[in-house]
Amino acid sequence: MAEHTLEFMEDVPLDAPLLSARALRKSYPSGGDRSLQVLRGVDFEARSGEVVAIVGESGTGKSTLLHLLGALDRPDSGSVHCRGKEVFSASVGEVAAFRNREIGFVFQFHHLLPEFTALENVAMPALIRHQRLSEARDRAIMLLRMLHLDDRATHRPGELSGGEQQRVAVARALMNQPGLVLADEPSGNLDAKNAAHLHEEMLRLSRDFGCTLVLATHNPALAASADRVLRLEEGVLRQAVPDRV
Repeated sequence: MAEHTLEFMEDVPLDAPLLSARALRKSYPSGGDRSLQVLRGVDFEARSGEVVAIVGESGTGKSTLLHLLGALDRPDSGSVHCRGKEVFSASVGEVAAFRNREIGFVFQFHHLLPEFTALENVAMPALIRHQRLSEARDRAIMLLRMLHLDDRATHRPGELSGGEQQRVAVARALMNQPGLVLADEPSGNLDAKNAAHLHEEMLRLSRDFGCTLVLATHNPALAASADRVLRLEEGVLRQAVPDRV
C-alpha cells in the first residue's frame, strides 16, 4: 500500500494547511422523496500541529463532518484536500491506504476488538498496512507506556475500565504516526474525572507528536483548551462566540 500513500505526501508550502475542505454538502434520505440536508457548504482548514474544536448542538452534523474529513464517507459535493492533494479524486484503494496511514480516529465508543488484547488492538492499524510484527509491537508498547497502560497490555477490553478502553483507542489512533487525529466526542461516555484525564493525555500526545487534532465535543473545558473553536450550526461552520462554547 505504500505506493498509494506517497501521492498524499508531496511537499507543500510551509504556510499551507494540512487539511482543508471547501463547500462540503451532505444530505440523507428522510422518507419518500424528501432529504435532510445536514451540511450546507462547510469550509474548514487546520494547520500542522493545530488543535481545533468543533462544537454545536446534538444532531447538527459534527460527526458527519468528521466522517467526511476523515474519508469515512463521501460528500454530495465539495472537496477535501490533505497535504495539497484532493482526497476523493483518488481510487477506493488509495483512499483506504491514505486513511490508514494519515488519519487516526477516536470515537465516542472505543470500538476495540473484544477478542484481542490491548496491545493487539493498538498494533492493528500497523498490521493492516503489513508492518513487521516486531516493529508494530514495539511501537504499541511505547504508546501504551506513554498512556500509563503498559501494565494492562495483555488485558482484553472486557477487563479494562471505560477510561482505560478509551486510552487504548487513543493509542491505536496514534499507531501509524498520523498527521491528523479526528476525535468524535472522545469522552462522551466517561465520568468527569476520567474525561479530564483523557483530555489531558490527548492534548499532551498531540503536542508531543506534532499531529493536528480536530475534536467534535460538547465538553466546554475540552473545547476551551483548543487553539481554535468553531461552531457548527445551520449546516455551516462559524467562529465560536466565547460565551457559547
